[in-house]
Amino acid sequence: MLKSVTTIAFVLAATVTVNAQNKIHPKKDTTRLEPVVIKGYLNEQPIITVPASVSVLGAAQLRIQPDNSFVNALNTVPGVRTEERSPGSYRLSLRGSLLRSPFGVRDVKIYFDDIPLTDAGGNSYLNAIDIAAIQKVEILKGPDGSLFGANSGGVVILSPLNRYNDSTFISAGVSGGSYGLFHEKANAQVTTSNYTFNINQSFQTYHGYRQNSDTHRNYIQLADSWNYSGKNTLKALGIYSDLAYQTPGGLNLTQYTSNPRLARQPTPTLPGAIQQRIGITTKMYLGGLTNEYHFNDHIRNVLAVFGNHVDFANPFITNYEQRSENTYGFRTYFELSGNKKPNLDWKVDLGFEWQQTNSHIANYGNKQGVKDTTQTVDDIHTNQHFVFARYTADVYKRLHIEAAVSLNDYGYDFKNRYPLNQQDFTNRNFSAQLMPRLALSYQIINPLAWRASVSRGYSSPTTAEVRPTDNIINTSLQAQYGWNYETGFRLRNSDESFMLDASVYYYRLDNAIVRRLNADETEHYINAGGTNQLGTEASLYWWIIRPNGNSFVRGLQFNESFTYSHFRFRDYIVADANYSGSRLTGVPKNVFVTSVQVRFPENISAFVQHTFTSKIPLNDASTVYANRYNLLQARVSYQPTIGRKTRFEIFAAADNLLNEKYSLGNDLNAVGNRYYNAAPLRNYSAGMNFRY
Repeated sequence: MLKSVTTIAFVLAATVTVNAQNKIHPKKDTTRLEPVVIKGYLNEQPIITVPASVSVLGAAQLRIQPDNSFVNALNTVPGVRTEERSPGSYRLSLRGSLLRSPFGVRDVKIYFDDIPLTDAGGNSYLNAIDIAAIQKVEILKGPDGSLFGANSGGVVILSPLNRYNDSTFISAGVSGGSYGLFHEKANAQVTTSNYTFNINQSFQTYHGYRQNSDTHRNYIQLADSWNYSGKNTLKALGIYSDLAYQTPGGLNLTQYTSNPRLARQPTPTLPGAIQQRIGITTKMYLGGLTNEYHFNDHIRNVLAVFGNHVDFANPFITNYEQRSENTYGFRTYFELSGNKKPNLDWKVDLGFEWQQTNSHIANYGNKQGVKDTTQTVDDIHTNQHFVFARYTADVYKRLHIEAAVSLNDYGYDFKNRYPLNQQDFTNRNFSAQLMPRLALSYQIINPLAWRASVSRGYSSPTTAEVRPTDNIINTSLQAQYGWNYETGFRLRNSDESFMLDASVYYYRLDNAIVRRLNADETEHYINAGGTNQLGTEASLYWWIIRPNGNSFVRGLQFNESFTYSHFRFRDYIVADANYSGSRLTGVPKNVFVTSVQVRFPENISAFVQHTFTSKIPLNDASTVYANRYNLLQARVSYQPTIGRKTRFEIFAAADNLLNEKYSLGNDLNAVGNRYYNAAPLRNYSAGMNFRY
């Protein structure tokens, strides 16, 4: 924390001098800064007017972060915590805990453009996506079920196309680094006056810092956009991803201290990770069509139809699980726009989203990575649908009002094929839930907007929680729900080279779903009390020296994000243990992310980022903590001038320059106190990118 504060003070002091010099010797800007615009709330709008806590990672911000993982980029956003216990194994939370996510992404709704990446069972295969193929990430923080269905944490929208890049091009890149990292990518786009076709291909492999942590992924992404008859657009999207990674497993403190590169060790009763060859393979096929049709200047419709298929296999310590999952559905809404008047501009949206996921789940014994005797086989069909309505209005271009509500239905049918050989499905339906949201923002002056909102969150149990690793379908598990209250402000200058965004919120969650471990290390989930979540977030984006071509320092950008989380359990009693008042497991109290980007002559640039994370409680009693840590990373880039249409970049990067020993993804409430998954020590990478 001290290092972050020192950095801020240094940069601010330098800024005073630089700004004074710029007043004496004004510079002419040669690079246009694009305005920050979001599309997540059904239509494009400037971020300054949005009455919600929204963060945007554009193409330029994504390019300076490592392109082999989502972790670094997403963790620059306040309120977001992304973990990678082992390479390829993501966990993601927005303003919450990872108690529900021993692996995978739950309690967050993720969209790939207009298509849900999150299936009807609540699981999101974010690790199937290559971040190098993503052009923009929008993060809507706080429960937002009024437009996007059941979620308690928020919404993430991944955009495969760059709205500012409508040219025809080809690009390619290759990089490599420590511990066997290799990443190859290629991208081609063909654009005409009314048509865009974009294809991404990539291959990535990484041997890993620890034993039993090898990973590789083959990835192809297609995006096709056809603008027909004026404003109307038809888009086709597709993904093929083949991901395989080993999982080293957790270590206890003694093992972590003596040799953090070890995989999970065998015990007198159980074999270790290497002996059981534990890992995960995921093959995903996803596709969809989206049509936007304008009936006239005031009425439009957006319709998306989609489907995906996932083959999943997970040889684990105690069993071998295989899943075959098929999801299909559609999302549509109509929008009516009022006549634009000087004092009132309004829109009404009415829509519906429906999803069905059919899962065939089988568990076998695991004999050193090979399927053994069948243990149990289940079929689960999950259905989730909701209708939503929204009214927005701009009054005198100052007051921005939004009122939205959705009615959500969720249920699943299940039957056991083995050993019970059931012939009929058993039905488990949840009562329909209303999720309202009321929000407003007011531009006190043009550069300053204040906002406030209240919304209800609701998150039904996922398929992985209904049927956890103890292989028992838990029909008694209820949904969690709560109310979120929030206020904040945004401050910017006229050209958006400066943006300050700050918010404070209180989220009271009831009926919280939490994970419990059995003595044999299988898991089950229960509803246990609730949480009180008080938080503060702030982010600063500042081009202290705007990009120009006249001085030695030809651009100086400073970014800062801050997250404060005062999260506590409430009425949380398990067996004879009362955890009420304890810190919410897995959540650091403070996180600072500070970065500086400097551009020099000859197209040389340097980027440095520092992250401070405070200590993290590892069990519900808050008796064991992971130590706080400081991460320092840097990147240097050189882009020689080759021609007017050709760009070439050579770069070198280093991560964990301070050689910190830390765990980027802890196993919470772990049996045998195996909490720790060691992250790599100091490591390096280098590569090149080409674009024509």
